[in-house]
Amino acid sequence: MNILEVKDVTFTYPGAGIPTLRHVELQIEKGDFIAIVGNNGCGKSTLCKVMNGLIPHFITGDFEGTVLADGIDTKTVEIGDLAKVVGYVYQDFENQIVRPTVLDDASYACMNYAMPDYLDRGRQALKDCGLEGRDDEYIWQLSGGQTHLLALAGAVSLEPEVLILDEPIAQLDPRHADLIYGILKDLNERLGKTIIVIEHHTEYIADYCKHVMLLKEGHVEWVLPTKEALDRVEDLQASNIFPPQVTLAAWRLQRQGRLPRERMLPSTISAGREAFRNLTFVKPETSENTQEKEPQDKAVSVSFQDVSVSYRSVKGEPKKIYQHLNLDLHKGEKIALIGSNGAGKSTMMKLMTGLIKPNEGRIFLKGAPVHETKPEQLSKYISLVYQNPEDMFIKDSIEADIAYAMQVREVEEWQEKTEALLERFRLTKLKDRDGRLLSGGQMRRASLAIGVALRPEILLLDEPTANLDIATRKEIMRTLKDMEDVTDTVMIATHDMQLVSEWAERIIVLYQGNVIADGSRNEIFGNKEVVEKVGIRPPEIFSMGKALHDDAFCYTVDEFLQCFV
Repeated sequence: MNILEVKDVTFTYPGAGIPTLRHVELQIEKGDFIAIVGNNGCGKSTLCKVMNGLIPHFITGDFEGTVLADGIDTKTVEIGDLAKVVGYVYQDFENQIVRPTVLDDASYACMNYAMPDYLDRGRQALKDCGLEGRDDEYIWQLSGGQTHLLALAGAVSLEPEVLILDEPIAQLDPRHADLIYGILKDLNERLGKTIIVIEHHTEYIADYCKHVMLLKEGHVEWVLPTKEALDRVEDLQASNIFPPQVTLAAWRLQRQGRLPRERMLPSTISAGREAFRNLTFVKPETSENTQEKEPQDKAVSVSFQDVSVSYRSVKGEPKKIYQHLNLDLHKGEKIALIGSNGAGKSTMMKLMTGLIKPNEGRIFLKGAPVHETKPEQLSKYISLVYQNPEDMFIKDSIEADIAYAMQVREVEEWQEKTEALLERFRLTKLKDRDGRLLSGGQMRRASLAIGVALRPEILLLDEPTANLDIATRKEIMRTLKDMEDVTDTVMIATHDMQLVSEWAERIIVLYQGNVIADGSRNEIFGNKEVVEKVGIRPPEIFSMGKALHDDAFCYTVDEFLQCFV
C-alpha cells in the first residue's frame, strides 16, 4: 500500500527562471524507511515540503500535479490537518521548539487541536523519542541531540503515519547521531511509521535505511533498495554524494582487478570484513601525523589561564561549561576542536573573540588580556565565522557584507580589497545577491570572505562543512587551503571526522568542560578510551582498517588501498 504518491509534480519558486521540481513521479510504501539523496540545490527539501503540504499552502509558487498523503489530496486539506498524516522535522529544528518546558512543547500541537488527552499524547511521544522523565525540564537544559528529539516528539505526538526529517544529524556529534537513528529505527519497526530522511551521510543510510531515492536536477532518477543504490558508485559521485568509504574502496579494488566484479559492493564494515578477507596488511614505511608536534618552539597566539565559565539557569544550579581550563594555541597551527554537543566548542571560540567573558581566569590574545582589549582592536587579529552562515549577513548584498567591516574602520582601498575577495572566493557574479538567498555552498564561501576581510591572524570556523554535499565540501576544503597565505592560525570546531583527518595537524578533544586529549590524529583516533568516552566516530575507512588489522591507521581510501594488498 502506498502511503505517499506524487504524480507529475512541477514546482517553480516565485521569480525563478526554471522549475525546482520537474514532472516528479514517486510512490512511497507504508512502513518504508527511505533516504532522499542528491546534490545541494537539486530539490530535496522542496520535494519534502510538497509531500507535507507546506507547498502550495504555505510556500507560494507555480504548482502543478497531484500529491496524495494516505489517499488525501494535499491541495484539498488544510495544512494543520495534513500534519496529522505527515510530520516534518526541519533542518533548523530549533525553530520548531516554541514552549519553555519539555512536556509543554511536546504536547503543544495536540493542545492546539483541543485534544482532551494532549498531555498523555505528549508523554507518550517523549517516551517514544527517548525523553521519558524530562517532562518538567526547561528546553535550554537539553543538549543539541535532545533538542532534536524534542522537535521529533512534537511531530510524533500527532501520531502521523509519515515522518520526514531534513538532515537529521547534520549538526550533531556521532553519539547523538546514533541515538537519533536508533529512535527512528524503533519508530519504523515497532510503530510502523514511514520514515523519510534527507541525508548526506551514506554510512548511516547503509546501516538504517531500506530504500534510497536519487533526486537529480529536480526529477527522480531512481528509487532502489539500499544495497543496490549504494552499489551505484558512479551515479552517486556524479551527483556529488559520498558513497560509504567501504563501498568506494571495494569499487576501486574491483577496477584494479583485486576483487571479483560480479560481487555486490559492501556498504558496511561487517560486509567489508567478508569482502576484504583475502587482503594482506602491509605497514607503510612512513606514517603521516605520527610525530608529536613541538608547539613550544612556536609563539603562543592564545592562552587560556585557569578559565572557568558557567551560564546562569532559570532552574537549578548554573550550568558549568569550563572549570579551570588551561590551554595554549600556537601561531601557525591548524587545529580541530572536537567533542559532543554541549562540550564547549562554540563557547571556547566566543571566549577568544570576547563575545563571552569568563567567570574566573583570563584569556590572552598575543599576550594582551582579551577582556581589556577593545572589540575593534580584537577584530584585527581574530575572526569567528558562525556555524549558521546566514548569521554573517547584515546587508542586502554579498558585496556590501564583505565591504562593511573594512568600510566602517576606514581601511584604505577597501573597494579594491572587496573586489579582490569577491574574485578570490568566486563570488563576483553573485555580488549583488542577498547572502541569505544563496545555496549552502555559496553561503559558506561568502561567510568565509566576510570572516577574512580584515585579514585576521587567527580564524575560527564553527562547523564549516555542516549540511554540504561532496562538491561543496571539497570546495570549502580548497578554500581553507587557499587562505593559508591570509591567516596564520586556523581552528575549526567540527563533528566532521573526515575533515579532521584530512586537514588538522592538532586535534583537541573536549569532554564536560575539560581537554581530555590533545595530539595528532593517530594519538586521538588510536586512543580507544577517548574514542569511547567522547563518542567519537572515526572515518569509516579507519574503522574498516582497524577491523582487519590492529596496526592499520587508514584515514582515506587511498591510504587503505596502500596498506592492504
